[in-house]
Amino acid sequence: MSVEFWLTYKYVTPVGSYSWSFLYDNEIDYMPLLKTIGLLLTLLNLGTTGFTQSTNPAVVRKGLIFPEQEKHVHGSSLVSLSNGDFLAVWFYGSGERTADDVKIMGARLKKGEIAWSEPFPMADTPNLPDCNPVLFLNHTGKLFLVWIAVQANQWESSILRFRTSTDYLKSGPPVWTWQDNILLKADEQFAKEIAVKFKDLPKSTVGWGGYAPRYDDLIKEASRDAGKRCIGWMTRIKPLLLGNNRIVLPLYSDGFNLSLMAISDDDGTSWRPGLPVVGRGPIQPALVRKKNGHLVAYMRDSGDAPIRVQVSESTDQGESWTATTKTDIPNTASVEALVLQDGRWAFLGNDVDDGRYRLSLYLSDDEGKTWAWKIRIEDHPVDQGRYSYPSLIQTTDGLLHMTYSHHPDEQHKSIQYVVVDPQKLNPN
Repeated sequence: MSVEFWLTYKYVTPVGSYSWSFLYDNEIDYMPLLKTIGLLLTLLNLGTTGFTQSTNPAVVRKGLIFPEQEKHVHGSSLVSLSNGDFLAVWFYGSGERTADDVKIMGARLKKGEIAWSEPFPMADTPNLPDCNPVLFLNHTGKLFLVWIAVQANQWESSILRFRTSTDYLKSGPPVWTWQDNILLKADEQFAKEIAVKFKDLPKSTVGWGGYAPRYDDLIKEASRDAGKRCIGWMTRIKPLLLGNNRIVLPLYSDGFNLSLMAISDDDGTSWRPGLPVVGRGPIQPALVRKKNGHLVAYMRDSGDAPIRVQVSESTDQGESWTATTKTDIPNTASVEALVLQDGRWAFLGNDVDDGRYRLSLYLSDDEGKTWAWKIRIEDHPVDQGRYSYPSLIQTTDGLLHMTYSHHPDEQHKSIQYVVVDPQKLNPN
């Protein structure tokens, strides 16, 4: 049966709002019209929050979650819900760790809709910056939000916080029913592991001066401080869910400039630290699982040149990790990784060593040995914009959904949402 009514569609942009009305008939497909209008507004550089059309057929959808604005928005995370909705989170405020007004914000994309909801608060620790949120569902479908509250306005003093919900399918933010801190007690094995694994790394010729201690020695010394090794662990990338209710949540420390996994064997009720992922600057791990059960962590390189994505492997479900090595992928910011339903691996990151102006999606059919498929999600001239800190998930229909920080310049900032069909990617 044909049903007709007038429908008004609105685009909100930094320079104004644009709306139009048309007679809607449920038996007519209006999607080509909406995509065409979105493309026209994009060509006019109006920064729309609706559809934009990519020249690459693999990009199904691309648009901002909210209009560009001046305040700092960064570090997004994305989750797909059982009713077909999506929830996205990010941190928002006048800065990062030094700005006490920073809080966690979120938005919802309802199933079948093309416009995200108005942003709403997700978490806010009074008088402290809240940063680096991560959203995920545990084995039973309980929703977790994990983030950091930055004490003393220093990354290395950050406290891990989390809240959970089972009532999150309605409009607006989830109804949170539990909140607590995640406190990790790293023992002396932490220091022993760092000392052992540094011996596995290539000899470093990087020093701070003829009379200054070497980098390796300073990290080993700090690892023997019980206070330092139990605080300052920070979230960034979604966890890996394994069998037997195990969750492996990747963490990193700007104090130690390396990484560590928080491990739960009771589906997120309690947490303990694994052994550190040791290297010179491997931070913000993104995890995938090989067919043989081994875990692989791809990490941002915060160490010495050449700046390349670092990698480590675990043979015991995240308890311990090999000393890191460098891949041949250039890197300047955090990366994401995912095992797809068809067995291929996906990698998403800034594959340049001089900025964040390019963001690329790679696919591999040999577990990361080679990357035969590549697509530029963002590709701009050097130093023109920053597009970084991605989140990547796959839905049951096979589509890849990603969010990332969209910063064309310091006055225009938002979170970008992109949908890619991996089956439409052609090998390079």
